[in-house]
Amino acid sequence: MDRLVWLNEKRRLCKMLIDTIFVKDYDKHWGQINRSHRSFLERFLELCPHECMILDAACGTGKYWPLLMSSGHPVVGIDQSEPMLLQAQAKYPSVHIEKLGLQELPYVEAFDGIICIDAMENVFPEDWPLVLQNFRRALKPGGYCYFTVEIIDPQEISQAFTTGLKQGLPIVKGEYAQQDDYHYYPSLERVRIWLHETQFVRLEEGEGDNYHHFIVRKA
Repeated sequence: MDRLVWLNEKRRLCKMLIDTIFVKDYDKHWGQINRSHRSFLERFLELCPHECMILDAACGTGKYWPLLMSSGHPVVGIDQSEPMLLQAQAKYPSVHIEKLGLQELPYVEAFDGIICIDAMENVFPEDWPLVLQNFRRALKPGGYCYFTVEIIDPQEISQAFTTGLKQGLPIVKGEYAQQDDYHYYPSLERVRIWLHETQFVRLEEGEGDNYHHFIVRKA
């Protein structure tokens, strides 16, 4: 099985599930902001210049927009799911939205801050450097980025890898691919290497609510 074909199909299936199933009751089940996410987001906002433009990458239904806007920041929201964006726009019509995936960001030095919360687990290992490069290019000099990396039991990751190999999937370590589901869980050391290679400076890190949180600055 060709890995690129398999990955593209996984991305298509993931988008279809979000567009047709998760969007129906996303706010009901996932609309609350966890304590650690709120804490890191508030710290990120303290670092950003007053009233600067912030990009919410993979914004979903605009879960974090009230916090951003109440701090005086204009927001641009992008997501690859049009139904999610339509829900976000219905709640916050003043926010500019665009239908874009993380891999397709076209912006150049347009934002002082970027957030990408609870979304990077959907990015393939091959695309992680690309997405980080897109974030860096979209930031103004010295701009800040806050993103999260989901954490699960290493034994669960190992079991998923073994199962995938038995199924003949072109899977790599860290990937979880069962039926229509796909997640990638890179090691934190791998993430730090990618950040260094992309010329991001790590400012703060921490764990909470099953995620590792990174606040970084464009070097």
